[in-house]
This record gives sequence, C-alpha cells and structure tokens, in this order.
Amino acid sequence: MKQTTQFTAIIERERDGYVSLCPELDIASQGDTIEEARNNLIEALELFFETADTSEIQERLHTEVFVTRLEVSIG
Repeated sequence: MKQTTQFTAIIERERDGYVSLCPELDIASQGDTIEEARNNLIEALELFFETADTSEIQERLHTEVFVTRLEVSIG
C-alpha cells in the first residue's frame, strides 16, 4: 500500500507558462498551464521518492516551511 504525504506547491507565471516549486524538497517543474505545472511537480516528486535513498530525502527535506506575504517600503 502506497503512503501519501502533503507538500507545499508554489506556482507562479513565468513568461508564457508556469513554474511550480516544492520548497520542502527544493524540487521544481513547469507547465503551460497552472494545472499542468502542478501535475508535473507531482510527477517530479513521485520520481524523486522512487529513486532517492533515505539519506538524500532526509538531507533535502525541510520540515517547517512558512508561506506568508510581506509589506516592503520601496523608494
């Protein structure tokens, strides 16, 4: 039976497409649409877990990730 875990996905527009990032593992992907970028990131994460050994997973995994907005004075 496969185990599932939730991760954060940050998706942003970049030129003609979208870039997706999982900050917990510093793994990124891309796609032409938000949904494609999301699905490609899921695939990249699944491939990572299929091929990485336990020590690499533990080394890359950030267990606390906070996503927030900042107000910054400009000029």
